[in-house]
Amino acid sequence: MNFDIMLERKVKEIESIIKGYLPEESGWAKTVAEAMNYSVNVGGKRLRPMLMAETYRLFGGTDSVIEPFMAAIEMIHTYSLVHDDLPAMDNDEYRRGKKTTWVVYGDAMAILAGDGLLNYAFETALRSFGMPGSDADRKAKALSILAGKAGIYGMIGGQTADIEAEAMGDRVTQEQLLFIHEHKTAALVQAAMMVGAVLAGADDEQIRLVEKAAYEIGIAFQIQDDILDVTSSLETLGKPVGSDARNQKTTYVTLKGIQEASREQRQMSDHAIGMLRSLEEDGARNEFLIELIRSLITRIK
Repeated sequence: MNFDIMLERKVKEIESIIKGYLPEESGWAKTVAEAMNYSVNVGGKRLRPMLMAETYRLFGGTDSVIEPFMAAIEMIHTYSLVHDDLPAMDNDEYRRGKKTTWVVYGDAMAILAGDGLLNYAFETALRSFGMPGSDADRKAKALSILAGKAGIYGMIGGQTADIEAEAMGDRVTQEQLLFIHEHKTAALVQAAMMVGAVLAGADDEQIRLVEKAAYEIGIAFQIQDDILDVTSSLETLGKPVGSDARNQKTTYVTLKGIQEASREQRQMSDHAIGMLRSLEEDGARNEFLIELIRSLITRIK
């Protein structure tokens, strides 16, 4: 089947799974639930749950036990965007072509919605323990990976370094920038793919290889984001372009230029694909996953 058709179908399937795990909008906490659901339902590529599901399939996983983890990682990703858009952070008013959560619900409710999504993500992932497929040890290991990659030694640590780098202007080094990209962006890509591998029963060596490949996929994905912030438009991207320049952020593009950034991005993506291809010797094969990774460096939004 054509990749674009398969991608569209899989996104719809993921949307359905995620919506099935969203909180009920009722009672005294109705408003925060509405804000949480608004944030998730704005849409998006659903890249992280898709990478999780496809890595699960890569290692032969077939059970629905992956689904609460798919919903959980999208909730974690969404909470980070809700907080990222706040006036105290990037001060963005549009996300995916729609008004950001703080614009619609106010600063305070947006903060609570982000907090709610982060906590509810783990409530959701914990539902896996009442489902067949995988054993309790694998589920616990998957939860540990998800928590670690989302925490202060993962995404939050990267966000911290990103905020502090804004005040440094052109004094930000490549080493600092790679730390930011590794933790702020690649960490959740690693979490997605590692959780998929763990729940499907991959061994420790295979999980380490997936973690390395996911690192390069995450960095390549972020470099493309940096490129699009310079070359795209609000209509295409669904959010304001030029925000990196406005916030005085050093990016791969400002550090190396578009041509060199693009070259390194392709190199990382190809190397990651090569690592995943090596798993085929063990019978692990998923052509859609390979095409999905390739598509990340050619995307326009």
